[in-house]
Amino acid sequence: LQGAILAEEKVGLKMNVEEKNLNKIISILPAIKNPTISRLSKKGWCAIETIIDESVVRNLIPKLKQNGAQGIIEYPLNKVIY
Repeated sequence: LQGAILAEEKVGLKMNVEEKNLNKIISILPAIKNPTISRLSKKGWCAIETIIDESVVRNLIPKLKQNGAQGIIEYPLNKVIY
């Protein structure tokens, strides 16, 4: 039950980023711990996934785009278990 309550205040965020912009993007991402970073099949690109407070996502997405993030996906969470 507590995990479902915590999830109401959070959203998931996924995006693609060129490796040259990776440090910029990570520095502006508020995350529960650290974002997950996966290499993409296209050389020089990676995917970032993180969980953030829903209250900051509206202002964060334009900053991510300005710093090179592409294909940004925001999604709801069912549970957050620490």
